[in-house]
Amino acid sequence: MPSELSGVALVTGGGRGIGADVARELSRAGMRVAVSARTRGQVEAVAPEIGGLAIEGDVSTQADVERMVAETERELGPIDLLVANAGIALWEERAWDVPVEDWWHVQEVNVLGVYLTCRAVIPRMLERGRGRIVITGSGAAYLPGSKQTAYSASKAAVVRFAETLANQLEGRLPVFPISPGLVKTELFEGRMPDDAPWTPPECAPRLVRALASGRFDRLSGRYLHAEHDPPEELEGRIEQILADDLNAIRLRRD
Repeated sequence: MPSELSGVALVTGGGRGIGADVARELSRAGMRVAVSARTRGQVEAVAPEIGGLAIEGDVSTQADVERMVAETERELGPIDLLVANAGIALWEERAWDVPVEDWWHVQEVNVLGVYLTCRAVIPRMLERGRGRIVITGSGAAYLPGSKQTAYSASKAAVVRFAETLANQLEGRLPVFPISPGLVKTELFEGRMPDDAPWTPPECAPRLVRALASGRFDRLSGRYLHAEHDPPEELEGRIEQILADDLNAIRLRRD
């Protein structure tokens, strides 16, 4: 496990599921944590439990995001870690039958929301000369077989955004796109069979905690999987990952 942490973390989509577990893990590690979500009841259930800050807001709205960041820094201090985790899914049968506004709303939350939160914290982090960003992706970004066009398209965009953002910030701020794996949360409740390859829910929080420690900053921009890249093994693979261009989504032709 990584060493104890300090500083302030903002976790979006932290009112339930993976985000709530990440917030709890970071708090246990010693960070002061702001938990944001669109639903007041959710954040007020999680934040008091960890001695954190509850912030209600919509990541797809610029004014809300700027308020979240400002409130976090006013109440807890400068943000050292952004976990851009907020996301929604649309369970569609036929993309051409889905209301346009419903399909596009997935992009607004999952893609625009990530952009807006990163946009809000990066100037502050650069000014202070420190900070890290973790962005929640999904295997839907690259695995075959998905039939959910809105969700898969949004996660593919998020993963590519994270890698290219890491290129822009190289040597200044690490950016980590991660896949939490297939975790039993409300998002997937009733959507997957009981014998699906479920990922233990503790994997993603442990990975985020490790990334917050700074031990893996050289892997900025690399796509890390919570279950397949456990911190206890990942550290020994850093050189190989960099040398062989691993943990990256590439088109390869033999």
